[in-house]
Amino acid sequence: MGLIVLQGLEFYGRHGVKPEEGALGARFLVDVELQVDFEGQGDRLAATVDYAEVHKLVSRIVTGERFYLIEALADKLAEQILAEFSKVRALTVRVHKPHAPLAGVFRDVYAEVSIER
Repeated sequence: MGLIVLQGLEFYGRHGVKPEEGALGARFLVDVELQVDFEGQGDRLAATVDYAEVHKLVSRIVTGERFYLIEALADKLAEQILAEFSKVRALTVRVHKPHAPLAGVFRDVYAEVSIER
Protein backbone atom coordinates (compact mmCIF):
# COMPACT_ATOMS: atom_id res chain seq x y z
CA MET A 1 0.00 0.00 0.00
CA GLY A 2 1.35 3.41 -0.96
CA LEU A 3 0.71 6.73 0.73
CA ILE A 4 -0.06 10.08 -0.92
CA VAL A 5 -0.06 13.08 1.43
CA LEU A 6 -1.41 16.56 0.84
CA GLN A 7 -0.24 18.52 3.87
CA GLY A 8 -0.98 22.06 4.92
CA LEU A 9 -3.63 22.91 2.33
CA GLU A 10 -4.71 26.40 3.33
CA PHE A 11 -8.14 27.90 2.77
CA TYR A 12 -10.35 30.69 3.99
CA GLY A 13 -13.66 29.41 5.36
CA ARG A 14 -16.59 30.41 7.54
CA HIS A 15 -16.77 27.47 9.93
CA GLY A 16 -17.55 27.63 13.63
CA VAL A 17 -20.33 27.77 16.18
CA LYS A 18 -20.07 31.47 16.99
CA PRO A 19 -21.94 33.92 14.71
CA GLU A 20 -18.81 36.00 14.14
CA GLU A 21 -16.99 32.94 12.80
CA GLY A 22 -19.62 32.61 10.10
CA ALA A 23 -19.63 36.32 9.39
CA LEU A 24 -15.88 37.01 9.44
CA GLY A 25 -14.38 33.64 8.52
CA ALA A 26 -10.89 32.43 9.26
CA ARG A 27 -7.95 30.44 7.93
CA PHE A 28 -8.20 26.64 7.97
CA LEU A 29 -5.55 24.08 7.11
CA VAL A 30 -6.29 20.58 5.85
CA ASP A 31 -4.09 17.49 5.70
CA VAL A 32 -5.15 14.48 3.63
CA GLU A 33 -3.37 11.12 3.74
CA LEU A 34 -4.49 8.67 1.06
CA GLN A 35 -3.63 4.98 1.05
CA VAL A 36 -3.53 3.80 -2.55
CA ASP A 37 -2.32 0.59 -4.22
CA PHE A 38 0.02 2.24 -6.74
CA GLU A 39 3.16 0.11 -6.31
CA GLY A 40 4.13 -1.74 -9.45
CA GLN A 41 1.45 0.02 -11.50
CA GLY A 42 3.84 1.95 -13.70
CA ASP A 43 4.21 5.62 -14.44
CA ARG A 44 0.63 6.44 -15.41
CA LEU A 45 -1.76 8.83 -13.71
CA ALA A 46 -4.59 6.35 -14.28
CA ALA A 47 -2.82 3.93 -11.90
CA THR A 48 -3.10 6.26 -8.93
CA VAL A 49 -5.10 9.19 -7.55
CA ASP A 50 -4.81 12.61 -9.15
CA TYR A 51 -4.00 14.71 -6.10
CA ALA A 52 -4.77 17.91 -8.03
CA GLU A 53 -8.37 16.69 -8.26
CA VAL A 54 -8.37 15.86 -4.53
CA HIS A 55 -7.19 19.42 -3.86
CA LYS A 56 -10.05 20.81 -5.98
CA LEU A 57 -12.60 18.76 -4.06
CA VAL A 58 -11.21 19.85 -0.67
CA SER A 59 -11.13 23.48 -1.78
CA ARG A 60 -14.71 23.35 -3.04
CA ILE A 61 -16.03 21.95 0.25
CA VAL A 62 -13.94 24.05 2.66
CA THR A 63 -14.62 27.33 0.87
CA GLY A 64 -18.11 26.62 -0.44
CA GLU A 65 -19.95 25.07 2.50
CA ARG A 66 -20.50 26.14 6.12
CA PHE A 67 -19.96 23.81 9.07
CA TYR A 68 -20.39 24.56 12.76
CA LEU A 69 -17.90 21.85 13.74
CA ILE A 70 -14.51 21.09 12.23
CA GLU A 71 -15.29 17.47 13.09
CA ALA A 72 -18.23 17.56 10.66
CA LEU A 73 -16.06 19.21 8.01
CA ALA A 74 -13.37 16.53 8.37
CA ASP A 75 -16.01 13.80 8.11
CA LYS A 76 -17.58 15.34 4.99
CA LEU A 77 -14.18 15.65 3.32
CA ALA A 78 -13.34 12.00 4.06
CA GLU A 79 -16.71 10.74 2.81
CA GLN A 80 -16.53 12.76 -0.42
CA ILE A 81 -12.97 11.70 -1.19
CA LEU A 82 -13.93 8.05 -0.77
CA ALA A 83 -17.03 8.56 -2.92
CA GLU A 84 -15.17 10.27 -5.76
CA PHE A 85 -11.83 8.40 -5.81
CA SER A 86 -12.30 4.65 -6.03
CA LYS A 87 -8.57 3.89 -5.83
CA VAL A 88 -8.37 5.26 -2.27
CA ARG A 89 -8.38 2.28 0.10
CA ALA A 90 -8.15 4.25 3.35
CA LEU A 91 -7.57 7.84 4.35
CA THR A 92 -7.00 10.25 7.19
CA VAL A 93 -8.23 13.83 7.07
CA ARG A 94 -7.22 16.54 9.53
CA VAL A 95 -8.87 19.95 9.68
CA HIS A 96 -6.80 22.49 11.61
CA LYS A 97 -8.24 25.67 13.07
CA PRO A 98 -5.12 27.54 14.20
CA HIS A 99 -7.06 30.66 15.18
CA ALA A 100 -9.85 29.00 17.14
CA PRO A 101 -11.58 31.39 19.56
CA LEU A 102 -9.92 30.15 22.75
CA ALA A 103 -8.78 32.19 25.71
CA GLY A 104 -5.11 31.43 26.14
CA VAL A 105 -2.03 30.52 24.19
CA PHE A 106 -2.13 27.43 21.98
CA ARG A 107 -0.46 26.17 18.86
CA ASP A 108 -3.30 24.41 17.06
CA VAL A 109 -6.72 22.82 17.31
CA TYR A 110 -7.65 20.09 14.87
CA ALA A 111 -10.13 17.30 14.24
CA GLU A 112 -9.03 14.04 12.61
CA VAL A 113 -10.99 11.25 10.99
CA SER A 114 -9.67 7.98 9.52
CA ILE A 115 -11.75 5.70 7.30
CA GLU A 116 -11.06 2.42 5.49
CA ARG A 117 -13.12 0.85 2.73
